[in-house]
Amino acid sequence: MTDPTQRTAVVTGAARGIGAAVARRLAADGMAVAVLDLDEAACKTVVDEIESAGGRALAVGVDVADEAAVTQAVDRVAAELGAPTVLVNNAGILRDNLLFKMSADDWDAVLGVHLRGSFLLARAAQAHMIEQKWGRIVNLSSTSALGNRGQANYAAAKAGLQGFTKTLALELGKFGVTANAVAPGFIETEMTAATAARMNIPFEELKTAMAAQIPVARTGTPADIAHTVSFLVSEGAGFVSGQVIYVAGGPRN
Repeated sequence: MTDPTQRTAVVTGAARGIGAAVARRLAADGMAVAVLDLDEAACKTVVDEIESAGGRALAVGVDVADEAAVTQAVDRVAAELGAPTVLVNNAGILRDNLLFKMSADDWDAVLGVHLRGSFLLARAAQAHMIEQKWGRIVNLSSTSALGNRGQANYAAAKAGLQGFTKTLALELGKFGVTANAVAPGFIETEMTAATAARMNIPFEELKTAMAAQIPVARTGTPADIAHTVSFLVSEGAGFVSGQVIYVAGGPRN
């Protein structure tokens, strides 16, 4: 049974890392949470954790770049948890390479998940938000939006999300919907651990090197991002919209 008084949040790429931390945090904040990822079975651990803590959650497998699949997923969330009025577009992939080595498939795959996926989810969810006259959209950008060697595709996608966010804020604001972007710096996740592996260095060595470049002298954690998202989707953040918040341990914009 859905609870008409409870907000429903959709978090993509939520089977692990930042997405999982955001899903757990929003559940702790009192929301019902749809945990979306490519592999539905991979979402089970996060859903079980939320339910064990007394929350409501739903695992949904979806390719965010697939238009029909996104429509079906959002319809399922609305039917089983309630109208989704909070959306966190976190799903992402890496296909790093220098420009002359980067294939068109690598370019298309990264922009497909980050940009097309965020567009499809936002378009599907906004209908519910407008009907409810209340909504929160948070898109996960990155400090790589400012440019990063070997990440032409990823940087372009994350920069594109910032423009997308600002446009959503302009279009949806009059309906009580805010849109903001969070741009993490170096965060300790399986993705950054994989980056260390590709560089053939221990993850701890990479973290130490990155921390030395960060003003607060440490690397970030998924909880750092989840805390920021929690604020942006809260009732009290209704006058914050169209913003890009760099959560990077120092000024990066």
